[in-house]
Amino acid sequence: MEAIVDALFLSRIQFAVTTMFHILFPALTIGLSFYLVVVEFLWVKTNRETYYRMYRFWAKIFAINFGVGVVSGVVLEFEFGTNFSRFSQMVSNVFSPLLAFEVLTAFFLEAGFLGIMLFGWEKVSRKTHFLATCLVALGTILSAFWILAANSWMQTPVGYHRLSGKFMVADFSTVIFNPSLPIRVSHTIVASFETSAFVVAGISAYFLLNRKHIDFSRRSLAAALVMAGLFAPLQIFLGDASGRQVFHHQPVKLAAIEAHWETNTTAGAPFFVIAFPEMTEERNFYEFAIPNGLSLLVTHSFNGRVPGLKIFPREDRPNVLIVFWTFRLMVAIGFILFFVMVWAALLWRKGRLFDHRPFLQTLLIVHPLGFLATELGWMTTEVGRQPWLVYNLMRTAEGVSPIPAGNVIWSLGLFLIIFPAIGAVYFFYILKTLRRGVDLLSPIPPIQRPIGMRPLKDERKGDSVMG
Repeated sequence: MEAIVDALFLSRIQFAVTTMFHILFPALTIGLSFYLVVVEFLWVKTNRETYYRMYRFWAKIFAINFGVGVVSGVVLEFEFGTNFSRFSQMVSNVFSPLLAFEVLTAFFLEAGFLGIMLFGWEKVSRKTHFLATCLVALGTILSAFWILAANSWMQTPVGYHRLSGKFMVADFSTVIFNPSLPIRVSHTIVASFETSAFVVAGISAYFLLNRKHIDFSRRSLAAALVMAGLFAPLQIFLGDASGRQVFHHQPVKLAAIEAHWETNTTAGAPFFVIAFPEMTEERNFYEFAIPNGLSLLVTHSFNGRVPGLKIFPREDRPNVLIVFWTFRLMVAIGFILFFVMVWAALLWRKGRLFDHRPFLQTLLIVHPLGFLATELGWMTTEVGRQPWLVYNLMRTAEGVSPIPAGNVIWSLGLFLIIFPAIGAVYFFYILKTLRRGVDLLSPIPPIQRPIGMRPLKDERKGDSVMG
């Protein structure tokens, strides 16, 4: 039994390490693909050379990110079989089709049109190339949709029946569109959009601070801040909706996130801004609370009842200290990015958006925060589901592979070497791309027309049609 416990702990650590490494790349890929759609649309509509240069530059960052994301994602899916084979056997009828749909509808779409997007400039028309960009962006969103559908089913399992202990699909539409899917997909995708917008804004701010590629950097920054201005407040709204969804479907997770021990009966539940939970003694050592705040947030009533942790068995509670602080740090980052956008709006009204050095320096400092918020959100979600793999139905200990702990130590140690090496190569090429800067010299591809159409008169003379 001790070996199984050790294998369980190590398998969880390995899966967490792999996921936390992998999740960084989809967070940028999803948002950057949408940014490229916006930029190419502007180029097709306005024919401004700067938008073409913007697309080619950010497409390089996208391609590097996409490649590393695919590699790390494949490893992650293999771990379902190597580390959690019992789980895979029990839920294969539900889980496998969702992951297969991700490959068939998302990965094939991305892989099929990525070549056109990166190398098809001289081969297809601008509108066809724009369509390829849109389809790649759609593929990234579909990929997130199917993966989140599988994970959301683990959080709020519905549409199944049990047969010989295995989960069998009773209704696929119910399985896919489970209660937590809509808000989780929205929250995750908007987080990716916001993260990518601040990455683009931070790099553009770096160029402006160093007086490099001024026109390019201004337009890149403007497009990124428009995106961030839309998604920063929306993300706060979706985060609130996500909290209410957790309250209704996973009350023990909500109680842990809020370090809420006692079920309120006569008065509203307080919201603890700061607390240091102690699980053994079932209390908070120190707490700073807003009276009735939690009831107002999750029930929209000052006196709404919120179940406390003490009404749930100790063995069914997640680690309160971890989820309490990961959630609050994630929320703090969300509000920091929101207030940065308020600052941006004020500077825009004053006409100082592109030359106010403290603001540009702030963008450079905060641009990685979206990645940190993504990691913290994942930790809140997954640690908060423990000790369950399938919420209230299958414990994590029941899903681990029956393998010696030494096997997991060996593979975990290998990953702890490989992942930093892959990360180093990734940053090498990213920094190399940034040092090279924007390509301002390569020729702009001509406007392509369907095969068989006669060229325009000025093209036969060798004149440019770009104007």
